[in-house]
Amino acid sequence: MFHDNKANRLRKEVLVRVARAFYNEQADDALNRIPLAMRPKSTKDSSRCCIYKDRVVLKYRSMAALGFSVESETDELKSVSAYFEEALQREQPVDPVLTVIDEACSACVTTCYTATDACKGCLARSCEAVCPKDAIEFRSGKAWLNPTTCMNCGLCMKACPYHAIIRIPIPCEEACPVGAITKDPETGREIIDHTKCTYCGKCLRECPFAAISDLSQMVDVLKQLEGSKAVAMIAPSIIGQLPGTLPQLKSALKAVGFSDVVEVAEGAEETTRHESAEWVEKMEEGERFMTTSCCPAYIETVEKHLPEIGKFVSDTPTPMAYTASKVRKTDPDATTVFIGPCIAKRVEATRNPDVDYVLTFEELGAILVGAGVDVFECEEQVTPDVSREGRGFAASSGVTNAVKALAPEEAELKPVLVDGLDAKTIRQMKMWATKSCPGNFVEVMSCEGGCIAGPGTLGNPRIAKKQLNALLDESPAIQASRF
Repeated sequence: MFHDNKANRLRKEVLVRVARAFYNEQADDALNRIPLAMRPKSTKDSSRCCIYKDRVVLKYRSMAALGFSVESETDELKSVSAYFEEALQREQPVDPVLTVIDEACSACVTTCYTATDACKGCLARSCEAVCPKDAIEFRSGKAWLNPTTCMNCGLCMKACPYHAIIRIPIPCEEACPVGAITKDPETGREIIDHTKCTYCGKCLRECPFAAISDLSQMVDVLKQLEGSKAVAMIAPSIIGQLPGTLPQLKSALKAVGFSDVVEVAEGAEETTRHESAEWVEKMEEGERFMTTSCCPAYIETVEKHLPEIGKFVSDTPTPMAYTASKVRKTDPDATTVFIGPCIAKRVEATRNPDVDYVLTFEELGAILVGAGVDVFECEEQVTPDVSREGRGFAASSGVTNAVKALAPEEAELKPVLVDGLDAKTIRQMKMWATKSCPGNFVEVMSCEGGCIAGPGTLGNPRIAKKQLNALLDESPAIQASRF
């Protein structure tokens, strides 16, 4: 689902304002005024009880945009500009990857069922008849669900002929595939259990109040662009995320200060070559199946919630890892910056010394706006030939198509696609580990549709998929060996 709404636009606006402040000689003033500029006294767009509550929330959003978690706050009077100065001084990004802005959290009611005014108090009273706990009473001619006895089974909702009973969910909890976000019993606000979290970013996308934010590394990267060699490693899913062509985008990245731009699709080619050979080897050794390894949120899921499937996961490094390794060998002193749609890549980067920073497409868009760089006005930089299989990693089935292209003709590759991780698919994979799997090559994508639908994207996945397909049609086929 494409999440273009006011909550997500507000988060993007904060990123843009922080990026603009970096290029502003009056940075401290610009940063401290973000809450006031976005919620002036004359505003009629307050999302809370008053603009003053909104301003507090915006301050915390600015903290996250500067790479600081709300949970780490020790001084409520510390200004946004003070956090900015601290960000400029730090040498490493901070953990954890996600933060909950408690002041923004609406402390949603616990997931429950309730009867609406559509109830007719009908004679049949099917809802009452099917309730196993006698939790439904009729008051003033309408159904009322007793919250102390209701077990949230949903049978009454299914039985009502008027669809008068509805389920009220907690969006972030519903989105989380592993139960890592729950209510604080004391405040009712959401908290993240980082021992369970896979950093898939689904909660961030689904929260209607944008109360969950990733900790940006934007300022860390911006300070590297001033006088240091910094190489941008752009994920294949960048197609369709920003205006202009891919060659223009590469020029735009150089205009903001990157010394070089490399397509991670080149690393995806290496992943394909090794993963194809690994799959053949494992099948010859009698393994039942092998899963892909390029989705970091999936790898986090395996480590924390799916250990049974661990022995079936490919050992092949990710496209980001291969790309960063190549850049590091070419220029050991360069700062490497992966730019993609994924928050979980930040976790992967902490385990890979070849990757210094990770930006999302949202952050890249903010940097381009902040620096005043119009992609449409940039000249087209010469782009090396990169295979359609490498670039195809951006969408679901892309890894499978790539491995198929290099698998021996006599090999019987039977693909299975897990297009989006949720509680159901995780249970399914647990069964595959101990019982039978319907195929022998399992591609797993945490986000439905693949990386083009990741939490850090800007564009509509459907439009991005069309643009990606057009680029793939123009790209050459993968070769067994690049050289």
